[in-house]
Amino acid sequence: MSDLNQQMAARYQNNFLKEIEEQAEMGEWVKMCMQCGLCSGSCPTHFQAGWEHPPQEIFMMIRAGKREEVLSSSSMWMCTSCYNCYVRCPRKVPVTHVMHGIAEYTYRIGLSPKQQPTQHLSKTFWDNCTRNGRVNEVKLTQTLYFKDGIVSGIKKAMEMQSVAIGLVKSGRLNLMEALGGGHKCKDIKGIHAMLEKAKELEAQHKAEKAKA
Repeated sequence: MSDLNQQMAARYQNNFLKEIEEQAEMGEWVKMCMQCGLCSGSCPTHFQAGWEHPPQEIFMMIRAGKREEVLSSSSMWMCTSCYNCYVRCPRKVPVTHVMHGIAEYTYRIGLSPKQQPTQHLSKTFWDNCTRNGRVNEVKLTQTLYFKDGIVSGIKKAMEMQSVAIGLVKSGRLNLMEALGGGHKCKDIKGIHAMLEKAKELEAQHKAEKAKA
């Protein structure tokens, strides 16, 4: 258990609902769920094997204080952001935002599932995009394909070669990006400054929310 997680566990003790309300984005909406199940019935990934607990079950588990079960679950990472749940919720609970908020919180305190594919993709995409202000498709693909080793990466590349050739021909993929070339943003320093300011404002908002 990380030091941060230990601090959170000690701070909130048996009040897991309060922890989610204060630490997860839009976590205060958890208590508004009336367990109708429309979110689960509307979810396109609900019947997949990786979906351990549907949204309303996650919300009830939070209210029941099942901290370890919730924070170690892969359920939040199964969300595809289709917003069907949000549109159909009779109480307009922003289920998508809440699930993403819980997922981000579990990652922040080091309790998210290891080697979870969606988590890996999200972090890889974010790191790639924020480094240069736009996505470097070649390096993003390389990172994703070769995460399981060289042999696995080559196999995946061979399977997708026809798609890659089509993208190159249409101008959607620039092989020079592998060497640091290709399209770039003009003001990368400005983009980084903007991101740092956003982090600062987010930290300030969380601190104010915790004091309230």
